[in-house]
Amino acid sequence: MSNIREGMPVLVRHEGDWVGTYTVVDLEGNIVDKHESHLTCSFPVDDAYPYYQTNRYTWSDGKREEYQFPGMYQDKKLLFDTERVLGHAWEVDDSTVILYFSYKGVPDMYLYEMIQISACNNYRARTWHWFKNNKIFKRTLVTEERVK
Repeated sequence: MSNIREGMPVLVRHEGDWVGTYTVVDLEGNIVDKHESHLTCSFPVDDAYPYYQTNRYTWSDGKREEYQFPGMYQDKKLLFDTERVLGHAWEVDDSTVILYFSYKGVPDMYLYEMIQISACNNYRARTWHWFKNNKIFKRTLVTEERVK
């Protein structure tokens, strides 16, 4: 299938805007960071990229960050290759997408993310497992709700 909407129907259910909280914990479960998020997932029709994601983060001290993730589609996989990250995502069942990515500027570090979308398509739970030198060193827990 060459069409992302046909080839990745679970991913398509993520289209829209999501707000939530990212909680980063160390291996003992201690919170090392917590911030709010607003993600937009879109599937542009007449664009060079069949998938486009914008991540916006806000911390309680006023710090803000925003990142763009244009994605390509090939062989039932979503592929990312930006200035910051290299990765790919694939579907494993009717509610789960797995994402693998690494930061280009941080050698020997990578992560796996499991993304679960609810049957009603209005809630997501995501977990990131961070590895450095092939050893896990932290986790990110994300809870989100669709806003549009």
